[in-house]
Amino acid sequence: MFVMMPRFTGSEPATLGEVLPDGSVKPYPDARTNNPDPKDPQATLFHVPNGVFDRNDAFWILDSGLTEGKSKPVPGAAKLLEIDITQDKIRRVIPLDAGVVADSSLNDLRVDVRDGRALAYITDQGQGGQGAILAVDLASGRVSRRLADHPSTATQEGVVKVVELRPVMERKGDAPAKHPKGGANGIAISPDGRRLYYAPLMSRRLYAVETAALLDPNVSDAALAATVQDLGEKGMTGGLTTDSQDRVYLSLQEHNAVGRRLPDGTVEVLAADPRLIWADTFWITPDRWLYISSAQVNRRPEFNRGQDLQQPPYAILRMRIDADPVL
Repeated sequence: MFVMMPRFTGSEPATLGEVLPDGSVKPYPDARTNNPDPKDPQATLFHVPNGVFDRNDAFWILDSGLTEGKSKPVPGAAKLLEIDITQDKIRRVIPLDAGVVADSSLNDLRVDVRDGRALAYITDQGQGGQGAILAVDLASGRVSRRLADHPSTATQEGVVKVVELRPVMERKGDAPAKHPKGGANGIAISPDGRRLYYAPLMSRRLYAVETAALLDPNVSDAALAATVQDLGEKGMTGGLTTDSQDRVYLSLQEHNAVGRRLPDGTVEVLAADPRLIWADTFWITPDRWLYISSAQVNRRPEFNRGQDLQQPPYAILRMRIDADPVL
């Protein structure tokens, strides 16, 4: 099992790790690679928020290129890395500079190599509330930044997220509390690959966009926006994923729960657990286990006037489901 440890403060010793049988975590693929070096940005890891396996068992890592949670991406450091886990070696690096801007905060990743595809989709949450979606052609390395000025990738103004019975607000010193910002965050792909589901972190809405239009550089931003669908209320969530029945799994952060949106729009709650504090990243395995991480983001210092209320170890929970993974 591999875990991602984003460098929100810049002091974390590793940002990508492998969980060993005794429960300890070692830097992966090694400590040197986890030592961020602005002079060698393509070969070292800065801030890894997500990683996924594709159908060919390649391990894809997303590096946002940040030195800490709120900083400008280091030139050349935002990238996708393909890792061969049989050799513990980086196989190739795809630069993402063409898709990032000064306030980018790349967040979630999905890779689709089914039926001859070679595609990656990445959400940019943005540090100021306006996000975007990056579409990556893995064969050519072409990166397109799409929907960067669209409401579906932006913070829903005025929305309040309540986690562990407390509104999540930025609280620093004696300054008045502020609503946090968070654009495009969770992302998932329909079983046929034709639709991309996504949602901003600070929004209760779920959206979908046609992947063909998203990937086509000849489709204008206006024409692409016309393919966006508002799928309605889904609660306050972080990560998303889909199963083979086109059901979207929801990290219901306000309820310490896992939910699921059915194709007809019905939202059901599958399970709740007090250990699921800020439910975030999902993954479905071929043997029908749904894994979900407990990120404790609401306990970070910026939401608690400088006090760090996080309590390691961070939980990874799993539950059985009745469907197969999409990717």
